Amino acid sequence: MYIPGMEFCPKMSCWTARTVLLVTFVVLLIHQGSQHSVASASPTPFEDYSEEKKGPVPVNESEIGELVNVSRLKEDLQKGLDQLKNDYMKHLSLRSASGSIENLQVDFEGETYTLQEIAQIGRKGPQLIVVNLSSFPTVMKDVLKALNDSGMGLNPQQDGTTIFIPVPKVTKDYRESLAKNAKTLFQKFKDHSRDIQNKYIREVKKKEKEVSSDLAHSVQQQIHSMAELYVSEGEKVMITKQNELLGKD
Repeated sequence: MYIPGMEFCPKMSCWTARTVLLVTFVVLLIHQGSQHSVASASPTPFEDYSEEKKGPVPVNESEIGELVNVSRLKEDLQKGLDQLKNDYMKHLSLRSASGSIENLQVDFEGETYTLQEIAQIGRKGPQLIVVNLSSFPTVMKDVLKALNDSGMGLNPQQDGTTIFIPVPKVTKDYRESLAKNAKTLFQKFKDHSRDIQNKYIREVKKKEKEVSSDLAHSVQQQIHSMAELYVSEGEKVMITKQNELLGKD
């Protein structure tokens, strides 16, 4: 039987054409998806590789000096390092503790004194130091705090206006205790260096609107690097002191 239009779209021919179109459409979609995946995986010319390139930032004192006082910054950091060395020398020693105690710094009402300035220091036998504060009893609390915070591993005992301090024997445990205290003092120095760093970075931040953002960012990084140099030096001092206390070469 003749059906009008059959010569243009026989039943099987229409079904085949539709199938071909559908398959072609699916293939195009898959091809486009593959191209998109490849494009996403490939780095763009502007991709940031800063995480891989991180490292110490070179310090340019002239550039830092455009925003902060470099001499004062270095002086503040050096003071902290010098204080660490001084604390190690005075308070972390295997020799008799009496010499260290005499020069122990005591903070009282906003002033700093050495213990020998405010107390009478003597001995009661080879293993006991006696600190008499009868002429200055109001400073007792501050003296006890200074002794406990000294890092010398002391165990002061109060009796009225007198403090008795047993001199620790140089045992392995005592050596290890002093080495641990060396690390504690280093950590205080490290925190102090961070405080100085942050103080100067805040100065830079206050001037960010007056200079280019690149300069402000660069100077902040360099201040951090400079502080890290002093912290690294302090760590070397700590390791040397610990080796000395533990009897290592």
